[in-house]
Amino acid sequence: MSQYKCIDSAQAAELIRQGAAVADIRDPQSFAQGHISGSCNLSNENLPQYLAEADMDQPLLVCCYHGISSQSAAQFLIEQGFDEVYSINGGYEAWRTEQPDLCETP
Repeated sequence: MSQYKCIDSAQAAELIRQGAAVADIRDPQSFAQGHISGSCNLSNENLPQYLAEADMDQPLLVCCYHGISSQSAAQFLIEQGFDEVYSINGGYEAWRTEQPDLCETP
């Protein structure tokens, strides 16, 4: 895959069930208020460590607020060597209404 793909929440949920990783690029406060189950909060601060430790052969889903910022982040991650990267359409705002069973909230 030389470019990321945009997918909807149902497709993303299926990939998660198959073992895909999820990187949430929202700010830490928003992440703490709720996120996709099993996701990690990816930021400029922890990006180098994430890139060093991540399994780049594993499918990776990128989530932001509304599905816009995740597209450029997904392309960046493809360029860093990830084989399969997806941006979730609608971001976490759509996810929490469409996939509430796969959300972690405080």
